[in-house]
This record gives sequence, structure tokens and C-alpha cells, in this order.
Amino acid sequence: MHKALGAGLLAATLALGGCNSDDNDDSKEDDLRAEVPRIEAATGGAGEAALAADLQFTMDSVGYSEKEFILSGTAVSYLPKGGQSLGTDGQWDVEKNDSAAYVTRAVVYQPLDAEAFNGTVIVEWMNVTSGSDSSPVWTYTHNELIREGYALISLSAQAAGVASTKTMDSERYASLLHPGDNYSYDIFSQAGQAVRDHADVLLNGLQPRRVLAAGESQSAYRLVSYANAVHPLVTVYDGYLLQSRLANAAPLAMADDVSGSTEIRSDLGVPVLMFQSETDVNEATRQADTSTYRLWEVAGTAHFDVYGGGIGLIDTGDGEGAVLALEALLDPPSTVFGFINCDKPINAGPMSFVLSAAVHALNEWIKTGTPPASAETLQATDFTPYSPGYARDAQGNALGGIRTPFVDVPLAALSGTGNTGGEGFCLLFGTTEPLSAGELDTLYPTQQAFVTAWTAATEAAVERGHIRPVDGQALINAAAQVQILP
Repeated sequence: MHKALGAGLLAATLALGGCNSDDNDDSKEDDLRAEVPRIEAATGGAGEAALAADLQFTMDSVGYSEKEFILSGTAVSYLPKGGQSLGTDGQWDVEKNDSAAYVTRAVVYQPLDAEAFNGTVIVEWMNVTSGSDSSPVWTYTHNELIREGYALISLSAQAAGVASTKTMDSERYASLLHPGDNYSYDIFSQAGQAVRDHADVLLNGLQPRRVLAAGESQSAYRLVSYANAVHPLVTVYDGYLLQSRLANAAPLAMADDVSGSTEIRSDLGVPVLMFQSETDVNEATRQADTSTYRLWEVAGTAHFDVYGGGIGLIDTGDGEGAVLALEALLDPPSTVFGFINCDKPINAGPMSFVLSAAVHALNEWIKTGTPPASAETLQATDFTPYSPGYARDAQGNALGGIRTPFVDVPLAALSGTGNTGGEGFCLLFGTTEPLSAGELDTLYPTQQAFVTAWTAATEAAVERGHIRPVDGQALINAAAQVQILP
């Protein structure tokens, strides 16, 4: 839960905007820059940022701060040049259309100790699938971001998020104004440019060396279109983390329809790491790995899972999250957030651990120019949207893909498909079917046999770069604590 922001900061109005390239040391050419929004500290109301599914511990307890800002300016929309169609190869050629005023908000998380900052800022396009703003990338990877010193900015880029935010605290957010999702792409560009030009305000003086774009699900869907259409015109971002995207891309204008499976353009020029759960796998994302594209398909994962729906909200990185993750394999919940009731227990897979490794891999790729090794894809048998089919092993876990102890030393059959209920949401939550006592006894005659096998599989995943070393140790420690045999 949030603490109120510092009174001094809240009292200050930082009306900064429209600065030219002489005001900063950014090396990008003027014609590839976005406009810079005006920035002011968010004030009033409840005195804290309003977010759906927010972390349930204070940032200062883990050495971080949380501050909220109001960004405002004039954003443009884009349309295909000359009425061209938007091709499925992502080689889109667009131009500016009309413009409109906007006022939105951004929530900034950063280290309290400036010396801990690693130089990388992630701007997350907040997800609005539920009708409210949420930051799933932050939820799933906050432990990695905090221990490695990243800054993350959660941006309200879309109209639905702004509208919902205004209802959550009408006093604090009275000024918010969104002209429609046609303008969301330029709003996202301007937020990234603000990081580059006004880190003195947004980051309290921290100096960013890399600015990354990230988005999950519906946000990744929009970032595909952003990368294909806007990035060649406004090169604000140094790389993209796209989590759980389906095959299509989002429209540029609300009346448009981008039909067909859409790839990321091959000439983007910056790294893209595409992270797909079993729920999300589709043919469009299976474009060949290149010097700027990597695909990670992760066995045993779902679009949303136990970590995102509970464990992640209370996980402070002390190792208890790994214990809860193993316990969930043995006794998975079927209810999320206390009110979404699924017909089957939901997925308790390893997404948070592998996604944290993906953040690290992308950041190192941008720093060094060396991409991570190509990863095996899942052994898909069909590409039905939200319910692809897979070849599975004797315990019911998918074959191929990125491997972890969750599927190679199984306590349950994990799937990204097969659930129902929850007014349609549970379709995305996958399933967990714990193995029977007899199956566990056959696989692991003793607790130590399980710990030994789990340790070996975890160390192998760490060696491949698919689990971070600190998370690997936490998972090994958890295996020694959780009694898996009756």
C-alpha cells in the first residue's frame, strides 16, 4: 500500500515542456525526437497513486520510492500514408494526422539510493483490460528490478485507464483528459522523451542511459503497432519487452482494422524480446530470430497466474515468494482477487521467474550488443487463439520451449489453457492439476530425491539464462522447506 508523497514535492509545480535539443545531451536527431510534455507533481485527493492490483507493501521498505506526475501536452495521431494498407510484415509507412490536447499521469518507481541505479528506465504501457490501469510487468518482475536498480514508469497511455483513474480519486485526477486511443502512441513517445530530457524531474536527478518500452497482453498488442508504425519516426526507445501478445496488431485509429497476423518489422534496429506463455503462442510471433529479435516461449505458463493474482502482490524478494510458488503447485487456488471464480485451479507456473530473466537478458543485449541464445519453441500442435494445442509428456506438461524445474521436476500438470468461468477471464488463467500421491511417490521416493532433482533442473535453467541466480537459489531453498510427500 502506498504512502503519501513528500509534501514538498507535492507542493511544487514543475511546468516543464517543449524544450529543444540544446537543453539536454540526448544524441538523437531532432527529427527523430518526440515532443516533451509539461510535467507537474500529482497532488491532492488521497495523496497516493490509484492503481488496480497494486503491490501491498511500501516502496521504502525495499529501498525504493514511488512518485506520481501529471504529464500534459498535445499529441498527434497517425494514419497510413496515402491510404495504404498496413501489411502483416510490419513494414508500415505512416504519417502524422491530427492533434489533440491530453493530460495523463505516470507513476515512477526508482531506487532511493542514487548509487543503486543501473542506468535503465523501463516505461510500461499500463494494461486496461479490466477497465482500470494496472502494471503487470512491474508486478511480475519487481524483485528483479529492485535488486538490480532499475527505474520503472507506469504510464496511463489509453483513454480507458484515464477515465477509470478519474473515478478512483476525482479530486487528485480532476485535470486528466484523454482525447482517445488514436493519440496513445504519441503520448507514449512523449513520456519516453520526458525521461530523456527531464530526468532531473521525473527521476529526481538520476541519469538514464537506456530507456526501454514494455507492455503485457493488450499493451503488448498496442506496442506491436507502436514499433511498426511510430518507432521509425520517433526513436525514443532502445528496446522492447513484449509479453503475452496475440497475433494481430492494434489499429492506429479507432476506425481502422489491422487484419491478419502481424510480425514485428525486420528493420526496427533495436532489440525486441517477445515473451509468450502457453496461452499466447501464435504463428505471427514465430518469425525467425535475428540480430534484433528473440522469442521466448515458456513451458508451463499461462497468460495470468497465481503469482500475478496474489503471490506477486506481497512478494518482497525475501525468498518467501518462492516458497509460496511451490506450495501453490500442491494446493492451487481457483479464485483470483477474491471475486474471479474459475471452474478449475489456475496456473501456478514459473512466469515471474523467467520474465525476470527476460528483463535481464534484454538489458544486457542493449548494453553489449550481444543477443541471448535462441530458445527452443514449444511443440505446438495447433494455434487456436487463447487455446493452442501442445504435445505433452506423461505428467501432462508441454514439451519444448524454455524449461524450468516446474515442468522438468513436476509437482503438477501445468497448462496455459483449459480453464473456464470468471466471466471469460479464466480462459486466460490456465490450469494446475496437482499430481496424485501415488505419482509423486513414484517420481520422488524421498523428499531428498525431489530436492536433488529440483536443484539440478534449477541450476540448469540458471546456466541457460532463463532463471536469475538469486531466484534459482530461492527456488532451491524453497524445495528444502516445502514437504511434497504426504
